[in-house]
Amino acid sequence: MPRNAPSKDIDTSNNERLMRYLQDLHQADHPDPSPEHAASRFHTGRVPNGRQSGNKPRLMLMGQRRSGKSSISGVVFHKLPPSETLYLETTTQISQSSMHSFMDFQIAELPGHIDFFSPDFDQADIFGNIGAVIWIIDAQDQYLDALTQLLNTITYLAQEWPNINVEVFVHKVDGLSEDFKNDTFRDIRQRIQDELSDLGYDNAPVSFHQTSIYDHSIFEAISKVIQKLLPQLPTLESLLNSLCSSCRIQKAYLFDILSKIYIASDTSPQDTTSYEVCSDLIDVVVDVGEIYGWARPPVDGKTGDQRTEFNNHACESMVTMEKKGHKYLYLREMNSYLALVCIMSDDNPMERKVLIDYNVGVFQEALSKVFQWK
Repeated sequence: MPRNAPSKDIDTSNNERLMRYLQDLHQADHPDPSPEHAASRFHTGRVPNGRQSGNKPRLMLMGQRRSGKSSISGVVFHKLPPSETLYLETTTQISQSSMHSFMDFQIAELPGHIDFFSPDFDQADIFGNIGAVIWIIDAQDQYLDALTQLLNTITYLAQEWPNINVEVFVHKVDGLSEDFKNDTFRDIRQRIQDELSDLGYDNAPVSFHQTSIYDHSIFEAISKVIQKLLPQLPTLESLLNSLCSSCRIQKAYLFDILSKIYIASDTSPQDTTSYEVCSDLIDVVVDVGEIYGWARPPVDGKTGDQRTEFNNHACESMVTMEKKGHKYLYLREMNSYLALVCIMSDDNPMERKVLIDYNVGVFQEALSKVFQWK
């Protein structure tokens, strides 16, 4: 058999099934209203916050003074080292910033001393284009006043802007013992849920996360926030599930390279260690690429924004990590902004490299159709 020919072990049925729901893409933005299509859980329309759309994922950071809003924005979206956040100045007015990456994030910060209920502020201007409000609570400080403000914000948003997700970050947990950290987190969550239940807002879209800028928890929490704003998430998860099944992959992530936020993963159970290992591999590849990397040439004579992103001299890495608990890690660029990072099963993936390359190619082609890049 030729060296580059696909192995007989390739599960072609998975690939056919993987592509089947991507066929009638001309109907993606205007789905077929018939009952058999109405029940479909796959969405292949343009991502409303993607690179070819004017819309972008917009996040609003809120919380009391010195709770860590500017630090989170700096570390996650502006690559500021956590140790340098100690020198950030206090935010005194509503500020907005952005990060140019696959998702083109936009982040607004509302200082803790500003009362947005005041008639001096236009609430529609503040919340009109927001996808998620991230409320940050300092777990090392007294938080009862913060909970009162948070409850007022949740009830207001539930009445006026019910489509906005509220994400509560119990922040700065790195300075607490394991028991005290968990007790604080449970207390905050229980107080909020009980108060919302008493007020009749049992179904308010509120989620809770433990975070710190000194470990990977803040990136993992932001990833989960962003995924809720991505309408293609069910489709991406199904694609990754098929890829994992075909190639015997233990866990797969689709990363935004610049921010280290993963926009999707397969639906198998995950732990923090898996994300940390894959995120560290991104850092290694980016650092090595700064030294030994190469400029991606234009394809078919197109340059700039007309350049084809997919199959454009992609970077690939297969790493052995004996002491990390995961023997093999696999990374493959999907385009200049996205990378597929996988934790492989225990057997040697090099023995089925052709199988992996073939199925990753199918996944890459499906991904280009999901986001409708030409």
